Amino acid sequence: MPSNKSVSDASITQFINCRILREHQLQREDLWVRDGRILDPEKLFFDEQGYADERVNCEGSIIAPGFIDVQINGGYGIDFSQISEDVSSGLSFVSKKILQHGVTSFCPTLVTSPPAVYHKVLPQVKVHDGGRGGAGVLGFHLEGPFISVEKKGAHPESFLRTFQAGGMEDLMEAYGSLDSVAMVTLAPELAGSQSVVRELCRRGITVSLGHSVANLSQAEEAVHHGASFITHLFNAMLPFHHRDPGIVGLLTSDRVPSGRTVYYGMIADGIHTNPAALRIAHRAHPSGLVLVTDAITAMGLPPGRHTLGQQVVEIQGLHAYVAGTTTLCGSIATMDMCVRHFKQAAGCSVEEALEAASLHPAQLLGLVHKKGNLDYGSDADLVLLDDALNVKATFISGEEVWRKEP
Repeated sequence: MPSNKSVSDASITQFINCRILREHQLQREDLWVRDGRILDPEKLFFDEQGYADERVNCEGSIIAPGFIDVQINGGYGIDFSQISEDVSSGLSFVSKKILQHGVTSFCPTLVTSPPAVYHKVLPQVKVHDGGRGGAGVLGFHLEGPFISVEKKGAHPESFLRTFQAGGMEDLMEAYGSLDSVAMVTLAPELAGSQSVVRELCRRGITVSLGHSVANLSQAEEAVHHGASFITHLFNAMLPFHHRDPGIVGLLTSDRVPSGRTVYYGMIADGIHTNPAALRIAHRAHPSGLVLVTDAITAMGLPPGRHTLGQQVVEIQGLHAYVAGTTTLCGSIATMDMCVRHFKQAAGCSVEEALEAASLHPAQLLGLVHKKGNLDYGSDADLVLLDDALNVKATFISGEEVWRKEP
């Protein structure tokens, strides 16, 4: 038989006895990986006459694309919005911990902060692939400070900003740099915001609408300028009204340009969104739903007081409040919890639940050519799950990076 190294020196791994999520369906077939990417077995057999160097018996598990969290503020005692001399070590700690929840890449999220925080934190973290050290970083999600005072939620009012100088100048003054930024959440009703939306999209940065009192036409205008996401739908925006549905109306708007999809984040933790509201959103626009944790410092920590950016938060059971108030301020949910709750609350299929945490966020960020699916040539970022959608193992670039203890 010809050498298995005829095309590449890299070893070939064959995942057997599994159901893989491909083309929106769980299919009983093997998954082949080489050089960190998913391999087309037909080409391997017929063109190279190659074979597997290693077999992984999945014991009937589901293999899904690794989960992608586009809104996570921290966890395990680490707050991404806090200045420290070594931001990257805290980020690395969280990125390693979330492997057990099936997350293979994420957008560390900074809540509204003073300029000094952005200027200190942003340059310390670069976009990078994941591996044994933890999930990959896709770029920061900057949630604020260009948001509505009325819908600030847990964001500190004293640090909110407007586009006084007319747009990008204000943005750069606040952030300092956009080098490692993947997404910005802003309120589209702020004067000067539309030119900012346009310029951010031109630079390849995803624009999300949130913490806003925008009406539907203001939201539609932002979408025309390139905005493509809604930050934690229903939370921190005007409630749905039949005469003017506000940002929520984007889910069924006929003014979204042809060929474009508006995606929306959902915190499916059983607290931020009533199951009936979650079902309404999913049934209205299933292909746009993106599961986010919106997890804060206290994810993985016991009840008590913790920080979120410039605020003190209190954990009571599964609820996270701004201390001394009843204002929710992020969740302590993990991504695998959200996937399980979403499936149960929405009554959707296993495939839909998994794609809301993988395919949809990859489509949102323009990464679907390499993430969020198990197509040939895509990154072999994988999560192995049982039928109840509990994580059994996580792989990045085909390498096992976490496995549940037997």
